Formats: sequence, structure tokens, C-alpha cells
Amino acid sequence: MESMTFRYDFAPTPFGDALAVFSDDGIVRFDLSESADPSVPWLLDAVSQRLGAVPEPDPGAADALSGLLDEYFDGAPVRFDQHLAFDWRLAEGFTRTALQTICTIEWGETLSYGEVAVLAGHPGAARAVGTACRLTPFSVIVPVHRVVRSDGSIGQYGAHPDRKAFLLDLESRSGDGTAGEGSRDDGDPGE
Repeated sequence: MESMTFRYDFAPTPFGDALAVFSDDGIVRFDLSESADPSVPWLLDAVSQRLGAVPEPDPGAADALSGLLDEYFDGAPVRFDQHLAFDWRLAEGFTRTALQTICTIEWGETLSYGEVAVLAGHPGAARAVGTACRLTPFSVIVPVHRVVRSDGSIGQYGAHPDRKAFLLDLESRSGDGTAGEGSRDDGDPGE
């Protein structure tokens, strides 16, 4: 039996370059770095520990993802899981179920943590949905930013509620998918 191989590349976002890790089965991690330099060794070390293997550099591996991200940040309602193969190995059990449910939240729409729990088949598991959102291996491309508190407030989005607000604002301003060059605010999305 052949062992799984992993490779990585970087994809630009308004928040800085993000680490994209791929397996033979699809994208396995998309991580917005907390560092100004996404190539810092600890970022790759953390995913290597989780995978049990060290991904090899593969410039160009994220080209298709980068194209989709460009469309998304230009205001097109991209559903990443319909264009990319996802390898869910870093999300298990209810976390995986919750994240796969979150993928179905439409562009420009939001659901509460409790509503996601109900749709994922576990009413009352709102806190577990919050944990799944916090632990997602797929920043932006699994739209955990579309999950909000029951009172409609946006919550934290890790330590970056400004990023969540930016993404929700992007989607609300271009909800019909007609936004394009010039209609997007190119202001600082918050670092």
C-alpha cells in the first residue's frame, strides 16, 4: 500500500498569504497565518504533526484555489467545496459533520450556532458547533464566518472578528454575485 503524500503552497488573500496543504485526495488544510510571514516553520510543523508527515513544497499547487479566492474576494458567490476536492482527515466526528453542514450555508446568509447544530442532526450542540468553527482546518473556504450568535452578533472568528466582519460585509454587498472590479472596498480588511 502506497503512503499518502502531502504538498503545500501559498495562496494570497486580503489577510495575507495563506498556507494551503494538499493530500492525494484534495485540500487538507487552508490556514490564515497569525504571522506576517506564512512560511514560518512552526506553521508547517503544526500541520505536519497533525498529518504525521511533512508536506513537500509544491509551487503552483494552489493555483486553482488562488483563482477561486480571487473570484470570491471580487464578490462572486463561490462555493469552494463544489470546485475543490476536500480531504476531511483533520476534522473528525461531529466537527466534520458541523463543518460539512456549514458548507451548505448560502452566500450572504448566516445561521446561528444552534441552527447549524439542528441541521447537523444534534439539536442543543451549539457550543460544539462553535468549537468546530474554531478548529476548522479550512479558513474562509469552509464559510464558518457565516455562523453567528443567536442574537445576530458576529462573535469572535478566532482572535480576528474584524476578518469575520470583512467577509460578511463582502458577501452582503455583493449578495447577487454581480460585484466586480471597482465595487469591492479595497480597504484594509484588518490584520
